[in-house]
Parts: sequence; structure tokens; C-alpha cells
Amino acid sequence: MSYKSAKSSGGVKTEMKYLIIGLSAAGVSAIESIRKLDKKSEIVVVTEENYPYIYSRCLLSYYLAGDIPEEKIKYREDNFFKENNVEVIFGKKVEKVIPQRNLVVLSSGETISYDKVLIATGARSKMEEIPGVEQYGVFVLRNIKDAKNIMDIIPKCKEAVILGGGLIGLRAAYALFKRGMKVNVVVKSPHILSQIVAKEEAEIIQSYVVSHGINVLTNLAAKEILSVGGNLIVVLENNEKLSCQLVIIGKGVQPNIELVKDTNVKTNYGIVVNEFMQTSVDNIYAAGDVAEYYDITTNEYTINALWPNAVIQGKIAGINMVEGNTKKYEGTLANNSIDFFGLPLISCGITKPKTKEFEILVKKDLRKNVYKKIVLKNNIIVGFVLIGKIENAGIYRELVRKQVDISLIKHQILDENFDFSNIVPLINQQKEKFKEKEYQEIII
Repeated sequence: MSYKSAKSSGGVKTEMKYLIIGLSAAGVSAIESIRKLDKKSEIVVVTEENYPYIYSRCLLSYYLAGDIPEEKIKYREDNFFKENNVEVIFGKKVEKVIPQRNLVVLSSGETISYDKVLIATGARSKMEEIPGVEQYGVFVLRNIKDAKNIMDIIPKCKEAVILGGGLIGLRAAYALFKRGMKVNVVVKSPHILSQIVAKEEAEIIQSYVVSHGINVLTNLAAKEILSVGGNLIVVLENNEKLSCQLVIIGKGVQPNIELVKDTNVKTNYGIVVNEFMQTSVDNIYAAGDVAEYYDITTNEYTINALWPNAVIQGKIAGINMVEGNTKKYEGTLANNSIDFFGLPLISCGITKPKTKEFEILVKKDLRKNVYKKIVLKNNIIVGFVLIGKIENAGIYRELVRKQVDISLIKHQILDENFDFSNIVPLINQQKEKFKEKEYQEIII
């Protein structure tokens, strides 16, 4: 079976057919952009998931913790597809894109034609390559199905082990702790959050987490998971054994690029795109956790797998699919936030500089768990970390995005009373940096 191509009249195509692969942040944002500009053309979406509503992955840990009900993880109305005249194919995977035929092949063997396609397949959780990960009770937390599967066994669980001390692992640990479980977090690195902050900042969060009851084991990895008498036994590298009923693997994510393997769509770690979110094939675009583009602060191609980035990328991809590359993406930016037991942390850009070309400004009060760090290169903010007091995160982030020289206000940048009024001299001095925003922070 094949799905119909775009409508035509007398052999001449009168409308476009847009195909969107994936239905998370980037895909939804692209649908909205396309419909604002093109009310009539066909939009078809293919998603592996079977849940007929649009939900935020960012809220899954809060749902798992019992902080919010399932209804609250939705971020678009149930009539979204009808209102936007979108055909959605649920529960099927695009196995292959065939660019030379403008065609995709589904897991069912069906094919779909397209005029332009957006690949918004996102990323999947990385699994540990150790014996025993296939056992019942071992999960990842990436989508609503994962969360529901974990919720099903929570009533039978008293102890949990989290493998991984990054954002995914720690959010899962926090959620299960709130459910009343004893939680052990096993971290291969010397400290938690090693991918996003330096040792000093991580230790503040780690000490706070431990003081509230979550156990953290560093410099260790699991080497095997056993099933013994109804329990799971996580065997660590030092042969220590952790008994539990639930294991969650939070080791990061890997982009889903397999559908374009062996095609002329250029890939690296992800699918490489240009400033229009366009791939190496003219009518194929990519956005979200699968798209690789340059980082504003490092000027290197990378994937910053973050919700706000995906939303902006999807929006720009949708515009360019309709208008023909009129809107540019300024670049991706690492930007993380988390809150544990009321202690917030925000990190952005380069937070662990390794060479002398960077200048680091720090102000801290460890008794109050307050820590502020600004990383500069040639008087331009390229990164920051805020713990405890995060009020100026938006201002700092905008200065990073605009790559503004802060020489005039560098002596004030970490002051307690620093706010938007302090950057007025910079706006007057560097007006070209502060034109009307095209890439605003989008909160869903």
C-alpha cells in the first residue's frame, strides 16, 4: 500500500505535500509554522508512538514522581490535528528514506510520497552494554510508554538503582525518591553532572541531594544485573551488590539517524543541517535531537538535545519548507536546568573551559548554596553556571546568544542587584546586536 501524493490538476501540482517524521517538540513546531503560511497543502505525520495526544517529554519525571497527572503533560489541545488539518499515522516507524524517489518506507511495508520532508525522529536512550539489561524491571525513561511501564511496577518496589548521574538519571532518581523508594545513583564519573558542570558546582548539588536522602556512588559502573528471588541485583565493578526491584538506565541519548543511512543525506553523529535546517538533500530538512548544527559558543557542529532548541529548529524548518529558505537559525546552544528539593541549577554554553584563553568570574556563598560563574572569551560571555540564585539566567543567556562585548559592565556582572537596566549601555554601544529577536526563549 502507498499513501497518496500531493494533489494535482492537469498534471501540474497545485499543492505541496509535507511529510513530518516524528511528533515531539520539533515536529509539532514545524506543523504550526507550515499551517501559518500554507493553509491548504497536505501535512502527513508518521510517529512510532501510539498515544493520540501531544505531550512534553520534559514533564515525564514530574509525572513519574506523582507531581502532575497525565492530563497535565499535554501541551496542545486534543483537537490539534483536526484544527490544523493534519493526517497522523500512529504506531509505525519510518524505516527508510529514499531521496531519489521522494519516498519513505514504513515498518509495515507501506510507502509514503512527499514533496518536502522534515526528519524530527529525535533520539533514543542509550542502553548499558552489560549482561542482564534485558531483565524485567530494567527500564529507560524517554517517552510516555516508558513512564507508564515504570509506574505499573512502582507499587511493588521499595528500592531502585539509577545507572547514570546526568540530568536524565538524576531526574529519575528524584522522581522515585518522591515515590518513597530508597534510591542509589551509580555514577562512572568522579561526580554527578560531569557533562554539564565542573567539579565544584557538581559537588554543591551532589552534597545537597545526598543530604536529602538519595545515595550517590561515584567512580563506579555496573558490570552485571542479576535476578535473584524476585529482586534485581546490580553488581558493581568493585563487586559491591545493590539489591532493588527497579533499575533505570540514564546514560544519555543517541540520535535516530538510521532511516537515512546509505543515502546522500549527510550524517555525522546526527543529521548535518545548514542554517536553514536543510540537509544535504534540498527537499529534506531535519530538526530537534536528530539535527546537528554549529554551537554558538564553540563554533563546532554538535547536537544540544534540548526542548527549546528543538522548538526553535522545528519552527524555522517549517517556515523554510514553505517559503524556500528565508529564515536562518542562529545556532544551537547548550542550556540545562534542574531543580532538586528546591535548589535550582542552570548551566549554559561553555562551563568547563580547558585553556587559558578563557576568563572565569566566580561569586559564591556555599553556606547558602549560592554559586555564580561566568565564563568569558575576549570579554564575551560564552557560558555560565547559576546555583541557588538564578534570576539573571535570561539576561546572561541573551548576552551569550548575541555575543555581546561586556567590557563596560564586566565589573557589575555578578552583583546582587544586576538586572536588565545594567545592559542599557551595551544596547546603546552595540545596537546591531539587539535587533528585534527572531529566536526567543519558548516555554511550553
